[in-house]
Amino acid sequence: MKRYKIVYCTPSLYMAGGVERVLTLKANYFAEYYGYDVTIVLTDGENEPFFFPLSPKVKVINLGIHFEELWHHSILMKICLYIPKQHIYKKQLAKVLNQIRPDFTISTLRREINFLSSLKDGSKKIGEIHINKANFRNFTPNRTNALKKLFAKYWMHGLVTKIKSLDKFVVLTEYDRDAWREIPEVDVIPNPLPFYPDQVNYPRRKRVIVVGRYFDDKGYDLLLKVWSIVEKENKDWVLDLYGDGDRPYYEGIADRLELDRQRCHLYGSIVDVQKEYLDSSLFVCPSRFEGFGMGIIEAMACGLPVVAFDCEWGPRSIITNGVDGILVEKGNVEKMAETILTLIQSPDKLSQMGVKARQNVSRYDMAIISEEWRRLFDRLSVCNTK
Repeated sequence: MKRYKIVYCTPSLYMAGGVERVLTLKANYFAEYYGYDVTIVLTDGENEPFFFPLSPKVKVINLGIHFEELWHHSILMKICLYIPKQHIYKKQLAKVLNQIRPDFTISTLRREINFLSSLKDGSKKIGEIHINKANFRNFTPNRTNALKKLFAKYWMHGLVTKIKSLDKFVVLTEYDRDAWREIPEVDVIPNPLPFYPDQVNYPRRKRVIVVGRYFDDKGYDLLLKVWSIVEKENKDWVLDLYGDGDRPYYEGIADRLELDRQRCHLYGSIVDVQKEYLDSSLFVCPSRFEGFGMGIIEAMACGLPVVAFDCEWGPRSIITNGVDGILVEKGNVEKMAETILTLIQSPDKLSQMGVKARQNVSRYDMAIISEEWRRLFDRLSVCNTK
């Protein structure tokens, strides 16, 4: 087996996000089990500790560009800061790649996508996207005015052009492949499982768990409305939410809904999430959209059935409706509440679906997903020798 040199480009590793988790998992596995020479190039989070454990065999280079400085400025100031930072990034990344001379440079489709294909370091350039096309920059029709729609169309045209210049483009689901019709060849490689417990036990604590982020796309506001219905009909179960982000805002929603705070808890992010899954009986995904759904597969690996809004595109790619989970019409709060109530009042069905969930999600085992990546690298490597 050939041992490749791989460089990943991503903004940072200090946040508890899905991209950070997946990239860390793959980098660790490739370095530890395949013996690949793996380097992660960061632009932000200098001196910040990594949220997820990183193998000592994985090298990290932080360029210290600090794009996060743009977050707190006006649009005009953002443009003024962005242009010189982008120029510095291109120059520094080119220097790093020419020093390392990797076989593959993999972008998570952030700022380097604007110039990556123009860098002549000899590596094959791969783009991997972790969110569905329609929501990649959150240009959803109900949230944009006419000017933003025009800009979105222009921006997407530019993005498609840049993706076409890559050697390979990888998405997470077949639905995503269908969405990128402009790209001639699109590979589908799902995210891998970070863990798969040796065994799980039933019955469990009467707890509904949600793991994600306190951001609009994750739909925690919708879930709190769902729970306001559920808690009136059932007095035994509790709801625990985990994640980083704007937690005080959602605390305010819970208070306005007059939720029983003894049975509805909003927590920060956690590293040992497996322990919490194993202490729960049902996972809920109230997202408005999902690129994939790491929380879904993690929960299923721990024997939890999942109730999810049938949003684009992750849940329907993972869940077999009625077998290992239930898909609910997107945004339908009343239907989700009804579904949750039906399940928590049927402990035998809940356990049966949990067993199926654990069986079905094994297809995302790290060994299986890593082999898909290895085969992709081999194909591209052969092309490189022709």
